[in-house]
Amino acid sequence: MTGPIHPRLFKRARATRTYLLASVIVGVVTALLIIVQAWLIAEGVTTTFALGDLPEGWQVLIVTLSAVFVARAGLGWLNSWLSHRSAAAVKSQLRRDVLEAHLRTPVGGASSTSLMRVVTRGLDDLDGYFSKYLPQLGLAATVPLIVGGVVLWLDWASAFIIAFTLPLIPIFMALIGWTTEKATKRSFAVADKLENHFADLIAGLPTLQAFARARAQKRGVDLNEERHRGATMKVLTISFISSLALELLASLSVAVVAVTIGFRLVFEQVDFFTALLVLILAPEAFLPVRQVGTHFHDSVDGIAAADAAFDIIDAAPVHDGTTPAPTGGALRLEDVSYTYPGGDGPVLDGFRLEVAPGEIVALSGTSGGGKSTALALALGFLAPDSGRVTVDDVDLAGIELASWHAQLAYVGQEPGMVRGTVADNVRLGTPSATDAEVLDVLAISGADFGPEKVISDDGEGLSAGERRRVALARALLRIRHGARLLVLDEPTAGLDSDREAGVIEAVRASGASALIVSHRPAVLAAADRAVEWAGV
Repeated sequence: MTGPIHPRLFKRARATRTYLLASVIVGVVTALLIIVQAWLIAEGVTTTFALGDLPEGWQVLIVTLSAVFVARAGLGWLNSWLSHRSAAAVKSQLRRDVLEAHLRTPVGGASSTSLMRVVTRGLDDLDGYFSKYLPQLGLAATVPLIVGGVVLWLDWASAFIIAFTLPLIPIFMALIGWTTEKATKRSFAVADKLENHFADLIAGLPTLQAFARARAQKRGVDLNEERHRGATMKVLTISFISSLALELLASLSVAVVAVTIGFRLVFEQVDFFTALLVLILAPEAFLPVRQVGTHFHDSVDGIAAADAAFDIIDAAPVHDGTTPAPTGGALRLEDVSYTYPGGDGPVLDGFRLEVAPGEIVALSGTSGGGKSTALALALGFLAPDSGRVTVDDVDLAGIELASWHAQLAYVGQEPGMVRGTVADNVRLGTPSATDAEVLDVLAISGADFGPEKVISDDGEGLSAGERRRVALARALLRIRHGARLLVLDEPTAGLDSDREAGVIEAVRASGASALIVSHRPAVLAAADRAVEWAGV
C-alpha cells in the first residue's frame, strides 16, 4: 500500500471508485451539518448567558438541533450501508478473479490451503477497510477543509494553529502505517506458513503414523505457532502505541487552540460567540484525521489478504489469443525458460522438445528437474519467461486455449475426481461414451473395480493408484472421441509390468501423439523416442 488508498484496489475494483465518490459527498454534507450544529449550540449558549434566561424561540432551536443530530445519524447509516455493499462487491469480484486465475494456472500456483485462506477469511477482513477506514478517509478529506475554512473566517489565529498542527497527524500516521503494514504482512505470511504446515501434516498423517513420526512433528507445529503468536502481538503492540500517539497529538493540538483563544477571550480580543464556536469546531477538524489512523489498523489484515489475492491474479498467465488451434502438426517447446514467482532460479532454462504427429515421446530426468513444468507449458497452464511453445509452428500465446485443450487428454500426478461413480468420472471428458467403451478403457488401464463403484468427494473411496487408473481411462476415452495428444505425468505408477505394457500399447494403437513423463524402464523402452532432461 503506497498511499492512503490501495492503488490496485482502486484500479481493479470498480466499486471502490464509486464508493470513494459517495464517501466524499457524504463528507461534504457531514461537514456542513457539523458547522450548523456548532453554530446552533454557540448561539444558544451565548444568548442564554447574555439574557440570564432561555431565549425566545428556544423550542425551535432544540427542534432544529435535534434535526441536525438525526440527519448526521442518517448520513452515518447511509455511509455504513454504502460501505458494506461496496465491500461485498469488491470481495465478490476479487474472489472471481482469484478463482479464474487459479483455473488458468492449476499447477505451480498457490497451494490449496493458501487459496482457501485468501478467498474466505482473508478477503472477509476487507470489511474493516470499507466499513471503517474508507468512510473515515472520505470525512478526513472534506471535514477539516470545510471546518477549517469557517474557523479561518471567524478567527485567523486559531485557523493558523490548526493549519500548523493538523498536518503533523498524517505525517505521524504515515510513519506508523508503514511500520504496521510491514508487521501485518509478516504476520499474514507466518499464519499462511502455519496453516500450510498443518494441512500438510494432516494430509500425511497416515504415513507419519506408519513410521512412528507423528509425535515428532509436534515440535514444528509449536515453533510455527509461537512465531505466529509473536507476529500477532507485535501488530497489536504497534496498534495500541500508535493510537495513543495520535490521540495525544490531537489532544495537545486542540489544547493549544483552547488555551490561546481562552487568553484572548479574557483580554477581550475575541467575543464570546466566536470563541465558543471555534472551541466547538476545532476538535471536529482534528477528529476525522485522527480516526483515520485508528481505523487504519482495522484494515491492514484485509489489505494483506488483498495483496495476496493480487499476487495470485498477477502471477497467472493472461491468454488472450483468438486463433483456433491447428488440428495437426507438431508440438514444440523452443528454448523455453521458466522461473516460478518467488523462486530462487529458473526451473527450466533453454529447454527443447518436439512431439511429432503420432509419435510417443517419453521425458525422464531427476525429480524436481522441471518435467512437470514442461508439461504445464505445453498445456498452456504456464507461459514461458523466454522462448515459445508452438503447435504446427503457431505460437501457443496467440491460440485460443479452449480449442487447444479440446484436442488434449491429460493425466496428472494427482488426478481430480468428483462425487459419483467411477463411470461418471471416466465420462467427465466424454459424456456421450457408451457403457461398453467405459468398461474397455477401464480394463486397458488396469482397473480391477467396476464402473458402478461409488466415489465420494475428492476421490474418497479410491487409492492413489486407483485414481490414476480412472484418470488414465478417462484420457484414453477422450482419444477415442477425437483428442489427438495425450499428456501423461507418471501414468503407469502403481501398475504391474503386464498392465503397464497394455497401457502403452493402447496409446500406440490410438494413433495419437503422446508426451509421457516417466521413470519406468518399460515406458522409456516402448516410446518412439526418450528424452532425458538433467535439469538446470
